[in-house]
Amino acid sequence: MKQLASDIQQTFEKAGETVSPLAVEEIVLGKQAAQDLVHFLKMKGYQNIAIICDQTTYSIAGRNLELAIDHEGIQVKSIAIPDNEAGDVTADERSLIHTLIQAPKTIDSFIAVGSGTIHDIVRFAAFHRDLPFISFPTAPSVDGFTSAGAPVILYGTKTTVQTKAPIALFADVDLLKSAPQPMVAAGFGDMLGKITSLADWKISHQLADEPFSNTGARLVEESLNNCIANTREIASKTETGIRILMEALIVSGLVMLALDHSRPASGGEHHVSHWIEMELMKKNKPQILHGAKVGCAAVLLTDTYRKLAKHENLSEFSPDRRDIIQSIYEGLPEGKTLAGWLKSAGGPAYFDEIGVDGESVKNALKHAHTLRERYTGLRIINENETLLKNGLYQ
Repeated sequence: MKQLASDIQQTFEKAGETVSPLAVEEIVLGKQAAQDLVHFLKMKGYQNIAIICDQTTYSIAGRNLELAIDHEGIQVKSIAIPDNEAGDVTADERSLIHTLIQAPKTIDSFIAVGSGTIHDIVRFAAFHRDLPFISFPTAPSVDGFTSAGAPVILYGTKTTVQTKAPIALFADVDLLKSAPQPMVAAGFGDMLGKITSLADWKISHQLADEPFSNTGARLVEESLNNCIANTREIASKTETGIRILMEALIVSGLVMLALDHSRPASGGEHHVSHWIEMELMKKNKPQILHGAKVGCAAVLLTDTYRKLAKHENLSEFSPDRRDIIQSIYEGLPEGKTLAGWLKSAGGPAYFDEIGVDGESVKNALKHAHTLRERYTGLRIINENETLLKNGLYQ
């Protein structure tokens, strides 16, 4: 996988699409990832490293990586982000400031040892310290490892800011295979969310003139379909399954990085997930895995969007807009199909299975579209009083 970033760059170029340079120098998915990372540090000439982790990821990976780096005579300091009152590590102001203050001024690079939240914290800190960072994932749970967008909590609101991508990623297959089943299922759920995000992306392009890339959409869709075709392997956490899932997550992140936006991988289902996450934080309740929420939201929205495409009140739209909405959303699979895939992978499929009540889901459906300036099915519904009055969310 070392040439994956350059291969994707060339795919865009061959299609005649101009994209941002993919400056991820090395991507390793193997059984000696930690040793490869240390070799990379020596090759780059780094002498002072800060490992950012939490208590769990320090114990399962950070400690050994710290010892391996120290053994090579490179100074290294591990910084474990403390839990909040709900017992979670979140990418909020407290965690971001903690990282910036605790990281020595002399460091050459950060290493993110963890999953999504740790990477969001590190990419934010690396950007503001103008330093490179290296990704060392501990679970195949999200697609943001190789992207530049950092979803952070600012004043209680989930906000995605563009920061920087890692200069390299090293993922240990055996470590990923040992990840808890819910985290593997969450990564699968994050990929299934591409079903609605890709549909929303097409809608935003055709109805709101937002940017679109045929190549980017194809790359993400191919990765999605590969995961669906190998659901059993992923659910069983075989080496093949974990490699397929992790590569799909990496490709999704690289496509976002190339396009400099998250549209191919984040639509209404992510906005619903973010809104529910914000509500849980306000109530000081423990967080739910991002991919689990995204998967449940995709199940809900694929049925909602199919209802939108068939709704009699589409007659209020111009013929062209109506045809576009119907052509894109009618072809979505039924929610029960997505639910079956999620359950086969060992994950939840409905919000009540992860402790999210109906009122929170209703609030998310009504308000999540306000989180981003993007034209999605959620925005179409919420900006049309007739659709709302006729109970499209019921």
